[in-house]
Parts: sequence; structure tokens; C-alpha cells
Amino acid sequence: MHYFSSDFKLGILGGGQLGKMLLYETRKWDIQTKVLDTSKEAPCKIACNEFVLGSLMDFDTVYNFGKDVNILTIEIENVNTDALEKLEEEGVKVYPQPSALRIIQNKATQKLFYTDNDIPTSPFTRFAYTSEIEDSISNGGLELPFVWKSAQFGYDGQGVKVVRSVSDLEGLPNVECIAEQMVNFKNELAVIVARSTKGEIKTYPVVEMEFHPEANQVEYVICPARIDEKVAQKAREVALKVADKIQHVGLLAVELFQTQEDTILVNEVAPRPHNSGHYSIEASYTNQFEQHIRAILGLPLGNTDSKVAGVMVNLVGAENHTGNVVYENIEEIIQLDGVTPHIYGKKQTRPFRKMGHVTIVDEDMTRAREVAQKVKEKIKVVSKG
Repeated sequence: MHYFSSDFKLGILGGGQLGKMLLYETRKWDIQTKVLDTSKEAPCKIACNEFVLGSLMDFDTVYNFGKDVNILTIEIENVNTDALEKLEEEGVKVYPQPSALRIIQNKATQKLFYTDNDIPTSPFTRFAYTSEIEDSISNGGLELPFVWKSAQFGYDGQGVKVVRSVSDLEGLPNVECIAEQMVNFKNELAVIVARSTKGEIKTYPVVEMEFHPEANQVEYVICPARIDEKVAQKAREVALKVADKIQHVGLLAVELFQTQEDTILVNEVAPRPHNSGHYSIEASYTNQFEQHIRAILGLPLGNTDSKVAGVMVNLVGAENHTGNVVYENIEEIIQLDGVTPHIYGKKQTRPFRKMGHVTIVDEDMTRAREVAQKVKEKIKVVSKG
């Protein structure tokens, strides 16, 4: 099939910042795109050939959207998999496959998949409803503290809470969930695995993630991770095992814990381009978004090595600021060597909403991390007035 400057059409479910960055690559290669999103102000709207407004979870909307595309992909996993399965049956190529999405969409199903396939992960208990947890604690079936996670629809720190006392359960939604044993970790790591329709597989370097203590969001992504090579090799091996068992096509971001004993445990995965790979736009020979396109089109995968050290800083809405967004001090950070801001195009900010990121590249990792700290201190995402 001819992809470039042709009648081929790629459908993308989700029109957020990940989709926008995917479109950088499709526009570079003149590949036609059609995007579905729930917001009329979706970041993707300005860059795709065709934009459709509608629900990603509605069967008819997703099915009708996908009928006239050649290949359908996602930038968010919360989509109607029943519609994707029907499209797949009718000959539309869907990547990642609905079978992979069904495993990943539900965190309880995802964790059971790890235990069934001898993939190392933290111990957990599955609950049909949050309201069942208090009885389990009272009866000695569950020990405090633990991490509560909603089984579905959690993202960007939402649907996750550390529970240190029974009172911490107050106000949590009464939904299917899991309670994970707390992991005493040294580092939170991630590995992005690319797997093409032809079975070619490559991994990106292991990255290190530093999290905001309150928002449970990544503040910094550091590539390469500042860890021993033996630990990095273990992390790659575990990530490759997950990819092999899921048999996905496209990108799979595998988030990991490095314990105090240097054991590697899988936290969770995302079947798409991921926040932990944003550094690759400036720092890698082949960025994660181009790699995803290569993988789902069955093109040769690109070089995943880094050209320089890279640190990514997330730009999130400041606390106590909701409304029309203003980015303060961008001119000041642009004066620093190796700094590239990416603004996602969301008009409204709110506390901890992902609004952009900044990449810092340098031949020296220590310098890159120091500049990243300056960027974090300088730039502010606030609301007007």
C-alpha cells in the first residue's frame, strides 16, 4: 500500500496532545489523517485533514468513524473496544489491536494478566466496589498502607490515591478498583517498546521518572536513567516480556519500579506514545511518534538511540488557577541553551492539568538536569486575571 501523498487514510481516536504530536509526523510525510475527539477545541483539530466531534466510548460513533479509514490507531486507551472489534472483523486494520486494549484498559485485568504470565508486579487485591475495602481491612484481608486505583478511566494522576488510614477512603468513587501493596522503590523507570506489524521489535533507552508528590504526575523524565547497566538490562528484559505476551502493534510504554534490592516490577503500561518518551523529539534519532507511525504502517523501525542526554519537564496548571491560560517566562527559558518548549494548545488551564512540556538537551546529563531545574522554577502556567 502507498502511504505517502496518496489516498491512504489514517484514523486517530483521540485529539489531545499525543495526537497533535503524531500529526507532526503525518504532516511531515503527507499522510492523510482523520481524528475523532469529544472537544471542539481539541489540540489535533488544526493539523488533521478531517476532524470529527463525538464520543470515543460510543459504539456507533467509533464504528462509523472507522469505516472509511485504512488503519485506525489511538492516542488514548479509553475507547469503545466493541466497535474496534467489529471494524477489525470487517477488514479495518486496528493498532494496537482490540485484544491488547481489553487487557490494558482495565487495571484489574492488567494486573491479573501479569500474574498469569509470570511478569513481576506488586501484590494486589481486586474489589468490585471501593465500599468493600473497609470490611477487608477490618477482617485482616488487607493491610494499610496501600495504593487505591480505579480499575478504569484513570489518567494523569486521577483515579489513584495512597490510602494510609481508613479515613483516606472517604470521597473515593464507589467503583471497581484494586488495592496495591506499597512498593519501597529506589526509582520509577520506564521503557518504551516499539513492535511493528511485521514483528520487528526495538526498545528505547531506560528512562528515570521523578514524580510530583501531591499530583502523582511525572515532573521530570531523565534519559538515560541514572542507574547501573545491569538494572537497565533487567528493565529492558521485563518490558520486552510484557510486549511479547501482549503481542501489541505500535508503542508500548512500560512503567516500572526498581526496588531497594534492584528487583524490577511492572507498575502499569500504556499502548501508545507516552509522556515518558517526549524527550525523544529532540534527543533521539527517531522520536516516539514517528516510531509509532512506522510500526503501525509496517515500515522499518528507526534508530532508538539518543543523540544527546535529554530531560523533559512537564508543564502543568498551577494550583489555584482555573481559566484562560497564560504561560509566564517562556522568553526567559528560551534563552537557555538546549531548551525547547512544546505548548499543547489547550485554552483552559486548571490545577495539575498537562498543558505542555519542555525538553532540555545537552551532551552532559548533569548540566541538562540543572537547566531543567531552572526551567521548572521559572516557567508558570497560570490563568488570566
